[in-house]
Amino acid sequence: MVSPELESVIRNSLSLSLSKPVGSLEFRPVGGGSINTSYQLKVDKEHLFFCKINSISPFPGLFEKEKKGLELLGSHPLIRVPRVIASNIAENKQILILEWIDQGIKSEKFWKLFGEQLANLHRVSNDFFGLEEDNYMGALHQSNHPAKEWTGFLIRERFNPQISLALKKNLLEASHANRFGNLFKNIHNIFPAEIPSLLHGDLWSGNFLCDETGLPVLIDPAVYFGHRSMDLGMTTLFGGFDEEFYDSYQYHFPFPNNYREQWDVCNLYPLLIHLNLFGRSYLSDILHTLRRY
Repeated sequence: MVSPELESVIRNSLSLSLSKPVGSLEFRPVGGGSINTSYQLKVDKEHLFFCKINSISPFPGLFEKEKKGLELLGSHPLIRVPRVIASNIAENKQILILEWIDQGIKSEKFWKLFGEQLANLHRVSNDFFGLEEDNYMGALHQSNHPAKEWTGFLIRERFNPQISLALKKNLLEASHANRFGNLFKNIHNIFPAEIPSLLHGDLWSGNFLCDETGLPVLIDPAVYFGHRSMDLGMTTLFGGFDEEFYDSYQYHFPFPNNYREQWDVCNLYPLLIHLNLFGRSYLSDILHTLRRY
């Protein structure tokens, strides 16, 4: 249930967005991730919005960082993201209100367009890897301290924090950490120099939509400037994308020769995230990649 105080804050935000007082306001529970309470908001029987609510204490700044990530992606009009309506705090709760996006049916051109749009997004660059502030990858803190060189960033900001956490939780053993050490000795050979790309950061099949016009929409980002193989590799996990997506991306922004190896190494990061969140069922996939090194 939404408290009267939270409802008042939501009403005020919607009133500002609509430039008129809010009359009736209906809350309909919908899916929105495993850690949030999510609703479709219906204002005056006609205007729809999406709202997520979470506690501040376990995830400080979660929605404000998501807001900034969506706005960063949206500042480059290359692929649709939900418009941010408001980000508020009340009653030790954080609230994020986004435009409501009606979902449509993927046309035969959907995957081709998605590949082209992501390729164009990845051509948006920066003079460093990382971001000016940290954010979240799912329910875990994601460190983004800027770096000029990718492999050092990948080790320090992506792998090492998750390896340390997994060791602390007894989900990895010392021998597993040693295998990562062997990988790190070879990592410069795996990733030749490439400019930073603007990444969604958590690009699996649950984090995009097809809107009512058949266009791709990115949701729930974990943005930063990184190697594009981080996004591309993750598209192959947890269901994968259509082959036409990869053909289209390759046409507009060709993959490096060893792209499969890059994707497998990059996927160690989301697999470590899942290991730390959900347990040892993800360890075998991690070790499968590490055995090569």
